[in-house]
Amino acid sequence: MHSDLDKLTLYSCVCAEPPNPSNETLELWMKANTSLDTIPWTNLTVKECNNLNGIFVGSACGHHGPYFPDVLFWSVILFFTTFFLSSFLKQFKTKRYFPTKVRSTISDFAVFLTIVIMVCIDYFVGVPSPKLNVPEKFEPTRSDRGWLINPLGSNPWWTLVIAAVPALLCTILIFMDQQITAVIINRKEHKLKKGCGYHLDLLMVGIMLGICSIMGLPWFVAATVLSISHVNSLKVESECSAPGEQPKFLGIREQRVTGLMIFVLMGLSVFMTSVLKFIPMPVLYGVFLYMGASSLKGIQFFDRIKLFGMPAKHQPDLIYLRYVPLWKVHVFTVVQLTCLILLWAIKASAAAVVFPMMVS
Repeated sequence: MHSDLDKLTLYSCVCAEPPNPSNETLELWMKANTSLDTIPWTNLTVKECNNLNGIFVGSACGHHGPYFPDVLFWSVILFFTTFFLSSFLKQFKTKRYFPTKVRSTISDFAVFLTIVIMVCIDYFVGVPSPKLNVPEKFEPTRSDRGWLINPLGSNPWWTLVIAAVPALLCTILIFMDQQITAVIINRKEHKLKKGCGYHLDLLMVGIMLGICSIMGLPWFVAATVLSISHVNSLKVESECSAPGEQPKFLGIREQRVTGLMIFVLMGLSVFMTSVLKFIPMPVLYGVFLYMGASSLKGIQFFDRIKLFGMPAKHQPDLIYLRYVPLWKVHVFTVVQLTCLILLWAIKASAAAVVFPMMVS
């Protein structure tokens, strides 16, 4: 019916009385000095219907009320505009406008400025795009549980023994995820001067996993994309003096201030829910796409994929191309790409529980 344009005149969405009003709803009507028979349900606005706990009926109704026009189109605009604006502002330090200090500041805060700009645009346009769903109170998401979780709960004792099997699979996955992320971050191309702490990082992840499990919180694991984006944001490049000269990579600003401030601000975000609820979800998805796309820069696997459509005379001077024939590089890339597709297919299927075994 929704695809039949000849039936556009039949679409409607009106407010109606709830079939079985709860005691809370009856008490609400009593406080408003009204009753079921005196409320003009079909003449109520969306806000009035929600305030009186009414329901929406009709072919033009969604789960939470009438369908709003242009929401999908506006969400697509927000999504792609966020992605391209983040990319543009990140490259703003190479532009010719404004002093160097201003351009560097805009480039460093590209994602934050993009979110602020897009939130303001979305607010003034007024199209009800889907927003970030944040809780209003600092409490567990479920009312039937506390801050600490009983590991056994209502399950029999022997489930603890059986749980060792999936726990082993999760251990393999977490270990691989942590170590692979650490290897990517500490590779020699980043020219890091301070030593790495693979065992210390894994120890801290294990401690945080135990705390999160006891409190029923999401697991604290290595975020590969966020880690790579963090390293890329701390890159130091040479200042270009000659026109057209490309800046040279000098190293990474190795410090702990940004990492500490990131998690401090994450903790303080629980007190900023009144502001965070205005962030549209398409804007966040655009930021995630930008972070994922920007983290591909410098990944050898992605560079080798680009070699498939690149003539030999335009290929970059990569160290492995000097010693390995191009056809062997392509074969190795195809094998890696096949394994990636296979792993993704397994992860998306019902056999995802064996995903850590496939990685190992």
